[in-house]
Amino acid sequence: MGVDLTAKRILVTGGGGFLGAHLVERLRSQGCLQVSTPRRKDADLTRAADVEGLFETLRPEVVIHAAAVVGGIGANRDNPGRFFYENAIMGIHVIEACRRFRVEKTVVLGTICAYPKFTPVPFREEALWDGYPEETNAPYGVAKKALLVQCQAYRAQYGMNAVFLLPVNLYGPRDNFNLESSHVIPALIRKCVEAKDRGDAEIVLWGDGSPTREFLYVADAAEAVVAAAGCYDSADPVNIGSGQEISIRRLAGRIAAVTGFDGRIAWDATKPNGQPRRCLDVTRAEREFGFRARTSLDEGLKATVEWYKKSVSPQP
Repeated sequence: MGVDLTAKRILVTGGGGFLGAHLVERLRSQGCLQVSTPRRKDADLTRAADVEGLFETLRPEVVIHAAAVVGGIGANRDNPGRFFYENAIMGIHVIEACRRFRVEKTVVLGTICAYPKFTPVPFREEALWDGYPEETNAPYGVAKKALLVQCQAYRAQYGMNAVFLLPVNLYGPRDNFNLESSHVIPALIRKCVEAKDRGDAEIVLWGDGSPTREFLYVADAAEAVVAAAGCYDSADPVNIGSGQEISIRRLAGRIAAVTGFDGRIAWDATKPNGQPRRCLDVTRAEREFGFRARTSLDEGLKATVEWYKKSVSPQP
C-alpha cells in the first residue's frame, strides 16, 4: 500500500541543497503542504542531541534524508576523513531517530560512488558488494553504503519501512559551480563560459577524457525520489539514473558547443580520471515505481547553461 504524501508531515534533510531544494519544490507542487527543511544552523545532523530535538519538534511521518557532504574528485581527495565521518554519522543519527520516533516512511539517498571500481556496465544493484569503490571517492561511497546496511538491518529487526536509493551524477539549475568542490558538468560549464568571455584559446581539464559517466537531470531525480517515497517498500536498493553513458571527452565537446566556446580542450593526464566507467541498469526503478528519466542530456545541458548565464556571477 502506498503512502499519501499530501497528508503527511515530511522532513527533508538537506532541503536547502541542490537536490533537496528540487525535492521540496516537487513535493509542494504535488500538494504536500507540511514540508520541513531545517538548515544546519537549526540542527546539526552530526550531533545526536540536535537530531533528537529536531524530531521532537517536528514529529515527521515521512523523512527523506538528502543531506550530504559532497564534491568532485578534488574535493573527495582533499577531504576523505570529513566526507566519511559526516556522511556516515548524519545518516546513522537520522535513521536511528526515524526508528525511535516511529516514522512511517524513511527514504535514504546513497550514491553511485558506492559501487566497486570495476563494476560491469551497466551497474546492477546486485553488484554493489562485489568490490571496493574507486579510491578517490571510496570514503564517501563506503559511508553511504553503510547506511544501506542500517536500513536493511532496521527493516529486518524492527519492521522499519526504510528504502535506499542510488542516484547517479546529478546536474541542472542551481548546481554547485565552485571549481574547488563542484562535479564535472558544472565545472565544465563554468570553465567554458569564463574562457569564452575572456577570449581564451584553450581550457585544461583533468585526466585524459576517457572515463564514462551517466548523468541525470535534477528535476528528474526529484521526481524519482518522490515516487519512491510514495510507493516503494523493499529492502532492495534502487538505482536512479538515465541509463545513458557518455565519455568525459564527448561531454566536454557538447558543453563547449552549448556554451559557444570554440577553443582547444587540453587534457592533463597527470590528474586522476576517477572511476573508469559509470552507467546504471535502471530497470528496477521503472518496474517498482514507474520512474523513467524524461530529460535528455542535450536538453538538460541547455537549460543548465542558460540558468548559469542568467543567475550566477562566478566567484574565484
